[in-house]
Amino acid sequence: MDENPVYPVYRVFDQMKDTIVALATPTGRSGIGVIRLSGGDALSITRSLTRDAASEFRPRHAYLVKLLDPTSSEVIDEAIVTYFKAPHSFTGENVVEISCHGSPVLLRQVIDLCLAENARLAESGEFTLRALANGRLDLAEAEAIRDLIDAQTIASARQAVRQLSGEFSHELQPIKSELLNVIVILESALEFVEDDLPETQAATIKNRLSHLSTQVGEIADTFKAGKLIRDGLRVALVGRPNVGKSSLFNAMLGSERAIVTDIAGTTRDQLHERFTIDEIPISLIDTAGLRETDDTVEIIGVERSRRTMADADLVLVMVDASEDLTDEDREIIASVQEQPHIVVVNKIDLQHETAVLESEIDDRSPNFVHVSAKTGEGLDDLKKAIVEPFSTEDVSTGGFLVTDARHHDLLVRAASEIDNSIDLLDHKTSEEIILIGLHNALRYLGQITGETTTEDMLTRIFATFCIGK
Repeated sequence: MDENPVYPVYRVFDQMKDTIVALATPTGRSGIGVIRLSGGDALSITRSLTRDAASEFRPRHAYLVKLLDPTSSEVIDEAIVTYFKAPHSFTGENVVEISCHGSPVLLRQVIDLCLAENARLAESGEFTLRALANGRLDLAEAEAIRDLIDAQTIASARQAVRQLSGEFSHELQPIKSELLNVIVILESALEFVEDDLPETQAATIKNRLSHLSTQVGEIADTFKAGKLIRDGLRVALVGRPNVGKSSLFNAMLGSERAIVTDIAGTTRDQLHERFTIDEIPISLIDTAGLRETDDTVEIIGVERSRRTMADADLVLVMVDASEDLTDEDREIIASVQEQPHIVVVNKIDLQHETAVLESEIDDRSPNFVHVSAKTGEGLDDLKKAIVEPFSTEDVSTGGFLVTDARHHDLLVRAASEIDNSIDLLDHKTSEEIILIGLHNALRYLGQITGETTTEDMLTRIFATFCIGK
């Protein structure tokens, strides 16, 4: 299999003949905004906007030019233009990047002028899709670009860079090659040998397939840690009103994000904020206090709180250390027994002789942490307790991890097909039947890197990309 294969299936897209344009930097005001063109007319469109510049732009050289309105010759801006000649560009086509001043009005004007010169506005991920179609990268590497842009921590960015550099694809390549070698042997036996496979040859094939299944399984097993550093944890903060949920929410974020008052039921709707603990992204959700109420708005908030509890990876049930455990506290703790949870005993700075009995909490849930949202005492212990059950390895310094659910699903499917083929081989089933599973396994592995991916799947994948990438 070629090291940099071309994927002809993608060339059926007629729009790939167009020259596309898009803003490659985030929208909004900034020092610089970069507009990217890709396609056969990228250079001619640029020349129409820079008539006072040299007629020939040398590849990989930056030029300071005046951008002009072709209809009025009015100067729009001074910009840096860089030309990348096909096939030595990101997309494999002629690419021009125009670095303007970052005014949204100016950038929109330049894009409109490019559209008037017969360019088309790029669709989501279309630049990367063209790079894929022209063999500049494979599908796993293309998805790594999206993951790198979306990375929330250094660890997740590091994994995306490793995948972008081809580490995942290179790890799969010998597996696909070995699987193909086994398929060739069985295909030959089916074609040229009338009798069953000799016992020694069948045993050799079985050992080779067992080794392949183990390799694929080991790669798939890294997904738990990979998903953790990519998607993080969804943590719901629940409890009855006035136990200090919003105060703890602010304390963990280090900012006054939630409104805190002595009035019960202050939080009517959910607050979502992100932060990190040991390179793991945490989505912390402050919910409305759980209690019986006649207030219509608060009832809606309580219903949302219960749905959030059900969907969370971890529930923090907060109780008040300055009061005895109430029936409401007991009911909330009982409701989360079947899912990961921690009982957070708050207000330990106000604890007195009627304090929550630790033994009663321990009887109901052995997972509890003492904190003071007011003083910050115990916050480090709480953060450690949040990630400890989920962090099975050092995600910041480990090896390559599978971070994408699509990749994990395909790996699991491939391993299952190989295992089924081994069982069929043990039962001396016809090579023709055994080959069905092995061809399926090879197809699943090919879908990871793009050799066997359908256009519908590509459409769904690249719809998750930003417009300018």
